[in-house]
Amino acid sequence: MGTFQIEGGHKLKGEIRPQGAKNEALQILCAVLATPEEVVIDNIPDIRDVNKLIEILGNLGVKIQKLGKGKYSFVSDDVKLEYLESELFKKEGSSLRGSIMIVGPLLARFGKGYIPRPGGDKIGRRRLDTHFEGFIKLGATFRYNREERFYGVEAPNGLTGTDMLLDQASVTGTANIVLAAVMAKGTTTIYNAACEPYLQQLCKMLNSMGAKISGVGSNLLTIEGVESLGGCHHRILPDMIEIGSWIGLAAMTKSEITIKDVSWKDLGLIPETFRKLGITLEKQGDDIYIPSHDEGYEIQGYIDGSTLTVADAPWPGFTPDLLSIVLVVCTQAKGNVLIHQKMFESRLFFVDKLIDMGARIILCDPHRATVMGHNFQSQLKATTMVSPDIRAGISLLIAALSAKGTSIIHNIEQIDRGYENIDERLRAIGAKITRIESA
Repeated sequence: MGTFQIEGGHKLKGEIRPQGAKNEALQILCAVLATPEEVVIDNIPDIRDVNKLIEILGNLGVKIQKLGKGKYSFVSDDVKLEYLESELFKKEGSSLRGSIMIVGPLLARFGKGYIPRPGGDKIGRRRLDTHFEGFIKLGATFRYNREERFYGVEAPNGLTGTDMLLDQASVTGTANIVLAAVMAKGTTTIYNAACEPYLQQLCKMLNSMGAKISGVGSNLLTIEGVESLGGCHHRILPDMIEIGSWIGLAAMTKSEITIKDVSWKDLGLIPETFRKLGITLEKQGDDIYIPSHDEGYEIQGYIDGSTLTVADAPWPGFTPDLLSIVLVVCTQAKGNVLIHQKMFESRLFFVDKLIDMGARIILCDPHRATVMGHNFQSQLKATTMVSPDIRAGISLLIAALSAKGTSIIHNIEQIDRGYENIDERLRAIGAKITRIESA
């Protein structure tokens, strides 16, 4: 188990460039299975979860060639479906939640797909019903081996387009169903579809491969099935979650930071939400400039004077992956805020670590926490922590970089799952952070 040692309380300064988006990469990589032709993908982040999915694709028989930093070629002309029922796949697939999205393209192209119950962050229940109900509506048969926790779907005669209303606007569920429906016979309509930028990117990529998807960017997708898909070149967007993380880091450490090439048009409510916390963001071309907040930052209340609530919601609402960052940023703000995590019931349980550091937080229930900011009148204190998941891990790292003294964060493999070479990149702008590998 790896460890970060962080000497907090130092201002940072400089430029930082966001990695390619993890959540988009997991969808896009699964899409290479939909065609036997070459697919070239650029701006792939070098992180644990993505690298694990690339390894799974290789074991499936996909020919993979690295063309440069973050740029790969994939050719899926000799897919080995027998790997899906191997013990190796049961082990590898169960450790990565994103592996679930290989089922859609395999079902569409080969008439069957299997997956062990996938892993991922321990942030509460994350059911898979939306995925499999969508496949069933397209004509697939479903089976689940409870003893081995193994899912299977089969459609030996192909899939047939249909109308469906999703029970929830699941991003991975929508992506999986889209990947299956693009080669179904006839027309499929998906209502209450997710419409996050990363899902839009997947649809645009599939259209460039010959799919016929309309309504991209809305919650109603119409898909006219095609017989086959061809190759393409695709570039992944910058990671909006990492961009939000660097905004929070700059504010908490009173640092002057420029975040390069952020794709402003794809950030949605993220800039405005941080502005409501009193953080100054300047748009400079396609960059975000954050000046040093030497005088602190003050949370804006509502116009009637009541306490601000920051809550997550499906896109175009505020992404749940940034609520942990918002929470830690508010510990040093002037004013109070209610954080309402609606989508996952275990994501706020890391706040006890922040309380140990001196933050004033009341955990109201599994979904809500009230934060009473210190306004930098009392600095957080260094401590020893364990990273429970990716987003809580980066929040604890930001807290440690702002704290007085030297903090220790164990289980940093969780942070590495979502953030590329984070210690090196932070040292480049002045952070005092050391990686200590376990013996």
